[in-house]
Amino acid sequence: MNQQVQKNTLYVGGLAEEVNETILHSAFIPFGDIKDVKTPLDQATQKHRSFGFVTFLEREDAAAAMDNMDGAELYGRVLTVNYALPEKIKGGEQGWAAQPIWADADTWFERQQQEEEMQRIQKENQAAMQVAEELHRKQLTEEREGEKDDPDTKDDPMAMAEAESLKQSNS
Repeated sequence: MNQQVQKNTLYVGGLAEEVNETILHSAFIPFGDIKDVKTPLDQATQKHRSFGFVTFLEREDAAAAMDNMDGAELYGRVLTVNYALPEKIKGGEQGWAAQPIWADADTWFERQQQEEEMQRIQKENQAAMQVAEELHRKQLTEEREGEKDDPDTKDDPMAMAEAESLKQSNS
């Protein structure tokens, strides 16, 4: 499971129930400018799930915050601070993806167009092959009929020799 870490977003685990996004922001602001703070809510209880994400504007600030806050105590609970992995969103071609399902829509349309183009080319090639086969059969048939009706003796030395010997024996 080799997922790309987000170097300026930190996962903060072990949050006490009373910690909210404002408190989390206040705890991490000393390390640098913060772009975003999120504490995902449990849908059933509408309370955060004892973890959150802090996104810094600069990677160096995130690294400093992680170094200083991992193992630190906030509201009586020890924090676990690591680089965050990309959020998994259900959908995409592989089932779970790090991007929304519509993100691969352009590539899907491109593949559809390529597939349709390939099918069109295959049909054209099949049609051309059929025409070529029919033409070849027609030529073979004409050659066979020509051999039966009018044997061409001008170019065949054996046929010329046979015809000459027949003429001499008949005379």
